[in-house]
Parts: sequence; C-alpha cells; structure tokens
Amino acid sequence: MQQKSAFESFELEVNDEIKGLLKETSSWTYFLSILGFIGIGLMVIFGIFFGAIMSSSALGDNNPYAAMGFSMGYFGLIYVVMALIYFFPIYYLFNFSRKMKSALSTANKDDFKSAFTNLKSHYKYMGIFTIVIISIYVLIIVGSMLFAASSLVSIVS
Repeated sequence: MQQKSAFESFELEVNDEIKGLLKETSSWTYFLSILGFIGIGLMVIFGIFFGAIMSSSALGDNNPYAAMGFSMGYFGLIYVVMALIYFFPIYYLFNFSRKMKSALSTANKDDFKSAFTNLKSHYKYMGIFTIVIISIYVLIIVGSMLFAASSLVSIVS
C-alpha cells in the first residue's frame, strides 16, 4: 500500500478573501504588463529611428567607431534586442493576469493552473536574467581589476 505524502493529501481552499487578493493582484499585473508593452513598443520605435538617424550620411565623419568598421546605426539595434529580451517576462505577466481573471470569474481550474504557470515562468525568466546580469558584472569587475593590475605592473617595470 502506497502512502501519500502530506502535500498530496493537502487540499487548498481558495476562499473569498484570497479570491479578492488574487483579483487585485491580477489587476495590478495587467496594468504593469500593459505599461511594459507600451515601453517595449517605444524601445523598438526609438531603436529603429535612432539606428536610421545614426547610420545616415548626415553625420559625416563624426563616427568615432569608423576605424573599427562599426556604424553608429548599430546602437539602434541594441534597443531592439533589449525590447526583445524584455518582451518575454512582460508576456508571462500579461498571461498570468488574463488567466487569473478568467479563472476567478468562471472557477476554471485549468485557467487557475495556467495563471500560476505563467507567473512561475515570469519569475524564472527574471531570476535567470538576474543571474546572467550579475555574472556579466562580476566578469567586468574581475577584468577591470586584471587590466588595472597589468597596467600597474607595466608602470612599475
């Protein structure tokens, strides 16, 4: 005979107070996701226009990166890539709010599960993104310290 773990036999009760809190949370996440989509749109528009303006010949020979074969127009591409990276957590947050509103209004367990799946995906994405950014900072700091140390050694020698 198999024994059930304490968690498997646990039934979660979603009472009216919890439903109210979840409804309020889904309203705020909906608001934040709409603002996020607007921000993404502005980033894409800015990136396109910035790239077009900076790569135009109107700038003349003012490109400090021309010797490296790097056009200033590529800086606009950075904004578009940032918007793409920013899209996924906002999309997960939007789906959470939409599914949670649906689950609370129709008492649909599948929408309830899907809402929390999207919330989990949002936080997982943000966690991984944070780890990547912190790793980049650590590499930059270590690289700067190594560069400073090698410069100091060459000055002393």
